[in-house]
This record gives sequence, C-alpha cells and structure tokens, in this order.
Amino acid sequence: MIATLRVLRRILFAVPVTATAYGWALAASFLLAPWPRAKVRQQGHAFRFWCRGLCRVFGVRVRVSGRPPSPPFFLVSNHLSYVDILVLGTELPCVFVAKAEIDDWPIFGALCRSVNTIFIDRRAKRDLPRILAVIETTLSAGQGVVIFPEGTSSAGCEVMAFRSSLLDLPARLGYAVHWAALTYRVPPGSPPPHLCVTWWADMPLGPHLRELLRLPWIEAPLLFGETPYAEADRKRLAERLRAAVEEGFEPVVAREEVDRLMALRETDPDALPAVLAAGVKNR
Repeated sequence: MIATLRVLRRILFAVPVTATAYGWALAASFLLAPWPRAKVRQQGHAFRFWCRGLCRVFGVRVRVSGRPPSPPFFLVSNHLSYVDILVLGTELPCVFVAKAEIDDWPIFGALCRSVNTIFIDRRAKRDLPRILAVIETTLSAGQGVVIFPEGTSSAGCEVMAFRSSLLDLPARLGYAVHWAALTYRVPPGSPPPHLCVTWWADMPLGPHLRELLRLPWIEAPLLFGETPYAEADRKRLAERLRAAVEEGFEPVVAREEVDRLMALRETDPDALPAVLAAGVKNR
C-alpha cells in the first residue's frame, strides 16, 4: 500500500514539474527566436529544471564525481535506462542524441523535442550526414551534445562496444570528446537494479516504470572523466572512450545472471518480459 501511494504521489508531482518545464522551453522557442544563443540557454535551463525536478520527485539521488565539462562540449556515456537522461541532465546543459522511438513517447517525446533533442534512426544510414550536421550546428551555438554510443541500453553487467559513426565529426575536426560513466544502486530488500532501473531486452515500459517508481530511492553515482580524448580515426576514438568508461563503470549485475535471463528468453520468448516486469517478487 505504501509503495502504491508512493507511485501515485510521484506521478501527481511530476505533472506540474513537466508542465512548467515544457511551457518554459516553448516560451523560449517563440519569444527568443531572433536570439538563437539566448534561446538555447533558456531551453537548457528548462531542461535542467525538468531533470532536477523529476529526480527529486522520483527519489533519484545523483552522486557526482569529477568535474562536468562546460559547453560547448561533446560527451559520451554508457547507457542503462531512460533514467540516464534525467541523471545527466541534472549536471549538464546539453542536447541529447536519442533513438527515434523516444519521439513517439507521450509527454516525454514532446518535451525532448522542445529542448532540441536530436532524434536518430540508426537503421537509416542515409540520415547520418544530416545528424552530424545538426550536431555541428548545435556545438557552434555553444551547446553541449551527449551521445550513447552503445546504441541501446544494457542490463549493466558491462559496457558494450561503442559504435563509431557519430564520432566521425569530432574525429574529423580534432574535437576532444569527454566521457562519463554511470550506474545505479537501490535500497536493501528492493528488487535488484537490473530488474527495476536498467531498461533492456524486452522490458515492457509501463510495468518497468511502475516498479521503478515504487522504489523508496535510487542512487545514481555519476563519474565524469578528467581527460577528454581526441583521435583522427573515429574507430580508435571509440575504442579509447569505451576503455575509459569501462574503467570508471561499476557493474549493476553479474554477467552470469544476464546470461541466465537471456537463456530463459531463448527457451520461452514470453518468460523474460514477465520476469522483468515482476521484479523479484515472483522468483
């Protein structure tokens, strides 16, 4: 009962926070259109207000180590959950490069559009030059850009290989790329974070979000690397960045447990979503 009331209360408080941030971003978009830099700054403030507000409402405690870069910057991070955007957004005035599916999410997609999120369909390789041009324009406007080069969110047992396509721009321009590593912890006695915080495989969004909001709190350690990396070869750049992120990453779950769940998925495609949606209560 307490957990259910917690979910309802958090949803109730999230509505005015989101509405305020969305109104702020839209107002900046229209009223400051003749002044692009001022518009970008205000949209960044609106986005940070939203991220910090939702983290407070959802009980996400961000623990920062290292110094966040100042804009303009290009930063890569490992990717564990939709919560990553909120966590990074509390510390960085930035624009995210996000998968195209997020654009269709209710409310979340609209707000992301209002703060200039760059949506990419990774299956449409012909669209890559346009995306890179938008990123270059964003950097030129004095904004930070954050990408998740793993391409998808993971269970949190490792940092997956970095795709290098979006690193072509900084490699070509000799632009130093910053990095961050994040992980999650939950209270003792709660479902493990790989079942209720990280979002991967066939996890249904609705049940996953409900389980996440039931948690009393989530701790999100966030490490910013001291040294950015520059390489003329994008694949070499991707390898160096992945190695740095992996060194600073604290695994959420053991590889063996992820392998067990994926084997379960192979034998019964419907079993894994049920386990993931139910957390550990039915195991």
